[in-house]
Amino acid sequence: MGKPLSDECLDTLFRDARTQGAWLDQPVDDGLLRRVYDLAKWGRPPRTCARCGVVFVKSNEAKARLKPCLDAGNVDKTMSAPVTAVIGMDLRFYEKLPKLFPQADAKAWFKDLPGPVLEVIALRNSSLEGAYFMLAARSLGLDCGPMSGFDDAKVDAAFFAGTAVKSNFLCNLGYGDASKLQPRNPRPDFDEACRVV
Repeated sequence: MGKPLSDECLDTLFRDARTQGAWLDQPVDDGLLRRVYDLAKWGRPPRTCARCGVVFVKSNEAKARLKPCLDAGNVDKTMSAPVTAVIGMDLRFYEKLPKLFPQADAKAWFKDLPGPVLEVIALRNSSLEGAYFMLAARSLGLDCGPMSGFDDAKVDAAFFAGTAVKSNFLCNLGYGDASKLQPRNPRPDFDEACRVV
C-alpha cells in the first residue's frame, strides 16, 4: 500500500524543512490554502475524531484581532507572515461522527465522557491533524512556523466565539526568508531517543 517517497520529497517534508520566523513579502493565494486543507484532511481516519477547526488569519482586520493575543516575542514574525493558521480543537467532535463515520454509532462512544477526557482526546487528535496540516503545507511549497506563545482565551474569543472549538496552536504560513535562518540545531540520535523492545 505505502510507497517510499523520493529523497527530494523527504528533504522537503523533513530534512530541509525549518521552522520559519522571517517571511518574504509574497502573498499566499486562497486557492492554495484550500489545497492544503483538502490534502491534510485525508491524513487521519474519521473515527479518530476531533476534526480540527482552522481559521486562516490573512486580512489586516483579522491580523489586528490576533496581534493582542500574541506573546511579545511572536508579534513581529506573526504580523509579517502572509497567513497565520489557528489550529483549533473541537470539543464536541463527536457530533460530527454520524457523518464522518456512519458505519457505527461512534457518537455514543464519546458523548457521555467527562469534559476533561473529551478535551484530552480533542487536543491529542487535533495536534496530530495539525501535524498532517503542516506536512500538506510543506508538500505544496509553503513554509511553516508553528508556535505556542499566545493567550488561548483571547484567541478563542477572537476567532471561535460561540463555538465548541478552542485553539490548540498557531502556524504561520508563507514563503520563508532563508537568509534569516540560524544554523540548524542538532537532534538526538536514534540510540539516544529510541528503544526497540
